Amino acid sequence: MSVIYILLSISIVVAIVFFVAFIYAVKRGQFDDSYTPSVRMLFEDELVKEQPKPTLKTKKTN
Repeated sequence: MSVIYILLSISIVVAIVFFVAFIYAVKRGQFDDSYTPSVRMLFEDELVKEQPKPTLKTKKTN
């Protein structure tokens, strides 16, 4: 039973270490995207869908 407590405490410590490393990386700007804003203006904002041309309906004569 004591092995479960040891493994649980080790896993909590490892999780805390990874969480602190993640927060440290976010604060230091590791995940900032500096490439996308420079090329964003090269792409269109939205895809323009082609609108159907209006058609004239003719009356059928018998």
